[in-house]
Amino acid sequence: MSVNITTSTQPYLPNQSMTGPRSYSRNRSVAELVTAQAAAKPNAVALMASGGDSVTYGELDKRANQLANYLIALGVGPETIVGLCLDRSPESVMCALAVLKAGGAYLPLDPAYPSERLLFMLNDARPRVLITRAELAEKFSAGPWKVVRPGRDREIENYSTNSPATQARPDQLAYIIYTSGSTGRPKGVEINHASLLNLVSWHRREFDVTRQDRASHLASVGFDAAVWEVWPYLTAGASLHLPDEVTRISPALLRDWLLANQITISFLPTALAEHVMTLEWPANTALRFLLTGADTLHRYPTDNLPFSLVNNYGPTECTVVATSGRVQNGAGGLPTIGRPIDNTQVYILDEKLQRVPDGASGELCVGGVGVARGYLNRPELTAKQFVPDPFAAQPQARLYRTGDLARYLGDGEIAYLGRIDEQMKILGHRIEPNEIEAVLDRHPAIASSVVTARGAAGEEKRLAAYLVLSNGTTPAAADLRGFLQSELPGYMVPSVFVTMPAMPLTANGKVDRALLPEPNAVNTLRDESFLRPRTPIEQRLAKTLCSLLNLSEVSVSDNFFLLGGHSLLGTQLIVKIRSTFGVDLALRTLFDAPTIAELAAEIEKQIIAKVENMSEAEAQALLG
Repeated sequence: MSVNITTSTQPYLPNQSMTGPRSYSRNRSVAELVTAQAAAKPNAVALMASGGDSVTYGELDKRANQLANYLIALGVGPETIVGLCLDRSPESVMCALAVLKAGGAYLPLDPAYPSERLLFMLNDARPRVLITRAELAEKFSAGPWKVVRPGRDREIENYSTNSPATQARPDQLAYIIYTSGSTGRPKGVEINHASLLNLVSWHRREFDVTRQDRASHLASVGFDAAVWEVWPYLTAGASLHLPDEVTRISPALLRDWLLANQITISFLPTALAEHVMTLEWPANTALRFLLTGADTLHRYPTDNLPFSLVNNYGPTECTVVATSGRVQNGAGGLPTIGRPIDNTQVYILDEKLQRVPDGASGELCVGGVGVARGYLNRPELTAKQFVPDPFAAQPQARLYRTGDLARYLGDGEIAYLGRIDEQMKILGHRIEPNEIEAVLDRHPAIASSVVTARGAAGEEKRLAAYLVLSNGTTPAAADLRGFLQSELPGYMVPSVFVTMPAMPLTANGKVDRALLPEPNAVNTLRDESFLRPRTPIEQRLAKTLCSLLNLSEVSVSDNFFLLGGHSLLGTQLIVKIRSTFGVDLALRTLFDAPTIAELAAEIEKQIIAKVENMSEAEAQALLG
């Protein structure tokens, strides 16, 4: 199937959205559409967990109905927020559906986030109910919300399994997702049912989703891509498959899982998709579309990939996807972000919200039905980012100012050029450096801080924190990481901490980020003890790790993941270990033995087992 995002029959006009209006039904909510699938095919598989446990549409509907009726009894209805602090699982999908069936708006909260961050979101959103695991219930029991534990609160079983009569209007809230905030605190984005229905309708039409499709669900619950992964498929009667935690972050394992489960459509964050695309694929794979997004795509598909690659762009404030386009093989430059999706307008504007000349760069601004209501409890910030749409016929229409730099190309596709402000994308996560700096600046040893992204063009970026210390103290890097991890999720913790006597400033007194030095062995904070590699294996490992992480030197006690490593880089490290030492380590080994010393010991074990069958020269070469 050819992915043709353009729906207008009009010729292309410079710097103007390509999509005309496309009708879609607002008469039935997402919850009602899922209910209709359950009534039509109750025995069809809706959800398939990593262990092979499945949930049929009939089971999903009944369990969601029962919980929905219980939530209604607790006062949940239209415009009522319900928190969901649950891991990615069939249960989390069922609970989200139950909230929608009750007419409420669900607020996904990732249990992996620090408790302080979760409590901030809860206290900011003030949900009427919080649904969470039994082991987390006590941690969040002090708030004004009612804590509900599916599977443990037996009173839920007393409620009807019939669908509740509650109906939500298109203009009412469907979900809220928090994103990184420029003021140092997260902000909740409010999305209504009309916006969600437009996303679902476009996706089902664009990718020809049917009941025979088998889609993947990999995104963490707090990432808005999870919204996109779930509802277009369940409303179409397709099945949703959830890989285990190791598989979902390991390119080769994920490729094998996609093949074994005959997945037909999958979304992967950009960094993961770029790795998966380099692997070998059989010509008869069931995968039709590999969807990607959340970061700048640097790689084109090869001619032998047996599926279509589709690049997507969209802030959380524009209901996950604002533009989309198929990536053609062999094109020049970076892949584009396609064209606007249905009922979405995209303009490239200057600082006065005037169109820039044809082909010139400017701020990418999004209008249309996907634009969020605004930020929860943040009217001033909402007014700043969501501005009146000067190009729309409707007087209440608004534009969302993304802060992204882009330009229209001659064929109507859009080239993404980066950020106008200081916001960053790291492994698909949108990060406001001010939020990290606000936490760092509270540390007693730090007088001031600047956080930025480091990495050469085409490489995965890593966070670096630049610090001016106070009181003559020099904290250990491990202490700073622990301090940050108490308030921030792991992806917001910098890989390196660079000390400076003073920040370089521009003529107007702002930090001159262009003059911030590269991290090196002299200016980078280390843990309290620095141990140089001692054995040949440790030395070769250290050299490999420095090359992979763009570091000048590493201690044998340094943790791979605390240095900025992640599962994708871990996969590359495992490959390099295989080519260097001739041993095969599982990716799981890196999680269990993340330091050079521990990893070297694991390599040595395998080498010793092989040495018995080798000549002395072969053994000496292997041991270095």
